[in-house]
Amino acid sequence: MINRFTLPATFAALLLGAFVSAPLAADGHTDASPEASSDPGTEVSEERLRSDMDTIVGFGTRHTLSTQTDPNRGVGAAVNWALDEFGRMSADCGDCLEVMPVSRVVEPDGRRIPEPTLVRNAVAIQRGTERPNEVIIVQAHYDSRVTDPLNGTDDAPGANDDGSGSVMVLEAARILSQREYPSTIIYALLTGEEQGLYGAGILADWVGEQGMTVKAVLNNDMIGNSCGSDGYCEPDVVRVFSEGLRADSTDRLRALQRRFGGENDSPGRNLSRWLANLAAEYPDGMQVRQIWRTDRMGRGGDQIPFLDRGYPAVRVTVAVEDYDHQHQDLRVEDGVTYGDTVDELDWTYLTRASVLNVRALNHLAMAPMPPSVAADGAVRTDTELRWSYPAGATHFRYYNRRTDEAHWGSGVKLTPLDDVAEKDGTVTIAIRSRADDWIFGVEACNGAYCSPVSSAVPGGAFEPVEQPEPAAE
Repeated sequence: MINRFTLPATFAALLLGAFVSAPLAADGHTDASPEASSDPGTEVSEERLRSDMDTIVGFGTRHTLSTQTDPNRGVGAAVNWALDEFGRMSADCGDCLEVMPVSRVVEPDGRRIPEPTLVRNAVAIQRGTERPNEVIIVQAHYDSRVTDPLNGTDDAPGANDDGSGSVMVLEAARILSQREYPSTIIYALLTGEEQGLYGAGILADWVGEQGMTVKAVLNNDMIGNSCGSDGYCEPDVVRVFSEGLRADSTDRLRALQRRFGGENDSPGRNLSRWLANLAAEYPDGMQVRQIWRTDRMGRGGDQIPFLDRGYPAVRVTVAVEDYDHQHQDLRVEDGVTYGDTVDELDWTYLTRASVLNVRALNHLAMAPMPPSVAADGAVRTDTELRWSYPAGATHFRYYNRRTDEAHWGSGVKLTPLDDVAEKDGTVTIAIRSRADDWIFGVEACNGAYCSPVSSAVPGGAFEPVEQPEPAAE
């Protein structure tokens, strides 16, 4: 069936027609933003963030190698409290949260795990009402350290690294558990990060074992300071790190990307673009500086185990790191005070970063999965786009950008005119544009809530790359 579009002039020359299982209408209008009264970001409380911080710092140390049996000190007591706090939130929302420790014993690794060690994550799951296996994960690492990564006895407050991300996760769960969403949100406080990203790997494996489809992972690691040790400050920006080439790539995918592109269009990269666009919708709020590398130079974070398994993930972190107040013994040396203590936090910055996260989770949990998109434009004067029809989508937005452009511009809204149930699961359109010069993408929307754009390139889909079968021995 060939369907006609009503398009703004700038796009009328691009779209030839649509070949769809149900008719689509097109327009160039921006979707209405959610009403301010529906914005859960306005509910973030600095007072509650401070209270949670006082509690978790009060455990003395949360080092992964610290005591797990003392009821008042160490990582064991800290994880127990977090599980209990998630339980209290669940009681307040009619038992809407499944609370559990996702854990595993990690064997000695010759580096930072000297003996078999139980690594326990505190996890709360808010099941989606429509698509419970479609998940968004918001996480922070709960463990702390001082200068020696094997010192599990000395006080290690870990206020910024990563108490700041941890109290944000607790606050997000407290607020969003009072609402219902089509998709599932997982709130996770991870341990074992400072010893080798172990808690994240355990959770990523568990998610895969449950057969969950991961829409996005927001890893928040240090979101509580605005100034560096050199006095340079940036109070209005967080950095969002995203990978370019996929960590789960294969020889086949790399060969396809050499022929068809996709070096700058991984799911994580498009998640970063999406988060920056969302922040820009609130000009008085925290803004995003995209950093197009997986993590800071020579360093890592808990988004990496998820990327390794093919899940779209980004790191959200401060614009300026303060090296005097992370990974430091508590001391005064040559007149300089060292240590990751509460008094070094910028509470306004932490609160605004928390607001951004809560808004992002709200949007992602309302939006459908990004579609899987393919483009066919080889040796032809037009380009055919074909994409999947995700559950919950009310309409789509089509985008294109030049291959040397960094960001998506304004999209074209494509709205189905027939009942969703009548669709066979795919949409195809033809575009009067030569594919060599463009990158194409599509986002799926549920009313005003739209997914990240999924790029029509090899490896652009928000799903793990199919891995080759192991060679027979």
